[in-house]
Amino acid sequence: MSILIGCAHGTRDADGQATIRRLVEDVRAALPAHDVREAYVDVHGPYVSDVVAELEETDGTTAVVVPLLLAGGYHVYHDIAEAIEDRTDIVSATALGPDPRLIDIVMERVHEAGVPHTATLVLAAAGSSDPRSQADTAAAAEMLRARWDGPVRIGYAAGIHPTVADAVTEARKYGEDGVVAVASFLLAPGFFQKRLGESGADYVTGPLAPHPRLVEIVLDRYRDAGGS
Repeated sequence: MSILIGCAHGTRDADGQATIRRLVEDVRAALPAHDVREAYVDVHGPYVSDVVAELEETDGTTAVVVPLLLAGGYHVYHDIAEAIEDRTDIVSATALGPDPRLIDIVMERVHEAGVPHTATLVLAAAGSSDPRSQADTAAAAEMLRARWDGPVRIGYAAGIHPTVADAVTEARKYGEDGVVAVASFLLAPGFFQKRLGESGADYVTGPLAPHPRLVEIVLDRYRDAGGS
């Protein structure tokens, strides 16, 4: 039976930490006979490299690291990959996105916020200079466009352009219905989510977690990578 290591980014925000732990607990509850562990790539431990090092390679146990990240990128292809590169008993799953179930959650959050159906949506991702991460975010935006009546733009909370605030400004400049909403494409509360509230949008939705669809995606990524 494979160990599932849920690996998130990490945050100093107490609510964000609690939200990620709840997601891990929800996964644990869905796999009651399994060993489910938490790990992080940055900010605080337990760091994924340490969690991997704690597993004895000689005892026949296998493990799957499931990135609790909405897009692939540096943390998946470097940090997690580096942590397991010398281990034949541990594999990494793919990131949670792109996945239409994530857009289900985005749409649910948009409706909860009361956003008018013709408003411009700015899909607000964390941001990464890694083109693979940007491609995953672009794919998510295309999924959202297929389900939303108004325009859909992309904005990033940090690192690269357009920033979320830039995307909001551009939407207003081109008169896209006059109502602009930021649709959070972040997993948990924290510094980036707070930035979304400073973007000047008319509406800002909450982060995706907690949500049962996230648990479904985590379990699918685990099993697709060979977890059992």
